[in-house]
Amino acid sequence: MQIDKTTYKDAKKLKTIDYETFLKYAQEYVSKNYAAVLADDNKSSELISYLEQFYNQSNYIVEDMNASELGKRLYSDMAEFSVLTDYLNSSRSDLEEINLNSWDDIALHSDNGTVIKSNRKFFNSTHALDVVKRMLHKSGMILDMSKPMVRGYLNKNTRLTVVAPPIIDSDIGVAASIRLINPKKLTKADFISKNTATEEMLEFLCNALRYNISMCITGSTGSGKTTLMSLILSSIPDNKRIVTIEEGVREFDLVKKDDNGKVVNNVIHMVTRQSDNERECVTSEMLVSTSLTLNPDILCVAEMKDKEAFAAQEAARTGHAVITTVHANSAEATYARMCTLCMLKHDIEYGIVNNLVREAFPIVVYTKKLEDNSRHIMTIIECFVNENGETTTKVLWRYVITSNTYENNECIINGYYEKVNDISEALTQRLLENGMPENLIEIITGKEQSA
Repeated sequence: MQIDKTTYKDAKKLKTIDYETFLKYAQEYVSKNYAAVLADDNKSSELISYLEQFYNQSNYIVEDMNASELGKRLYSDMAEFSVLTDYLNSSRSDLEEINLNSWDDIALHSDNGTVIKSNRKFFNSTHALDVVKRMLHKSGMILDMSKPMVRGYLNKNTRLTVVAPPIIDSDIGVAASIRLINPKKLTKADFISKNTATEEMLEFLCNALRYNISMCITGSTGSGKTTLMSLILSSIPDNKRIVTIEEGVREFDLVKKDDNGKVVNNVIHMVTRQSDNERECVTSEMLVSTSLTLNPDILCVAEMKDKEAFAAQEAARTGHAVITTVHANSAEATYARMCTLCMLKHDIEYGIVNNLVREAFPIVVYTKKLEDNSRHIMTIIECFVNENGETTTKVLWRYVITSNTYENNECIINGYYEKVNDISEALTQRLLENGMPENLIEIITGKEQSA
């Protein structure tokens, strides 16, 4: 039963205090009497009821809050993630990332590209650090003075990168990037309506991978690489076996089920495992090697950023269809970036490695988030051997920007997609050998195939 403390018969004995002070009293009360309930996520309503009861029986008043509101907020601060709880709600799909710059500075990145400052903040630097530690605990990660930089996850849709003192000033508390993986799957129609690509470009990429042509999607963080890769992978026929490799937390969810809950496609999702004990670590490089014994038709290495790059290009050059991503600032620069990563594994002459990665990934797709927050496939290139026996590249499609203007401090970018070249004769022949129907090749190339 809730008590209206404004008409409480002993109102003169009541003392008005701020929320933060009452939170400390409530924490002591719960720790002493209901520690087991606090640790059980399935007893949230029970703990909220105890907190309401504690408030009603206390001699305190927290202004502008009744017992029900106070109980829920106390529970959020004690067992959930305080001011971040609402932003982390799985039912929300409007946020892509939460940036903690300090305990009193939270920036929210929306799915339309805008960035706004939250009007909420933690109580102080210690409070912010405690909440982020609680989040990392979900993935078994510890953040302390000996490990002030940590990458972890809250669940399969939430990834964290955190830095703490002494890497940053102690009065900041904690700085973090919380990446929210939107479970909503975009369709080709979504890409086309947002002008991210044309139907012709998407059809080419989906069919190229389906018929065993490896490719790399490149661009900066937030440019849409993973979203595009997910779309391409979702177009693969159900009878093809897909193996995905991700670091630490799984973003892909490619498993399809019918109305009866029966799995209808062939997918294996794998993630790496970090451990202070090196013998217990499972790296991307190890998973790439293991995946080749799992009979994959399509191998997805979610991101190449270390020695796994060498294993991925080896897989692509030995007949497997590999799709991956890497950070680079142009399509052509992607090959240099892959060379750098491969040379972390073996001290091989740059020219040799360059030939290897260009053979392994004949298609490179460069994506970019523009100043107006729109995302586009800026370039699709093909690497091939020309008539002189030289390895070279050519642009297949590109996004041409015609104007950049500002209206009311908002950037407006106009442009159009242009098909620049057809695929090479060598790639055409590979697609034929890999089973692509001639009528489909004619659509891609615009040329009738000879009998």
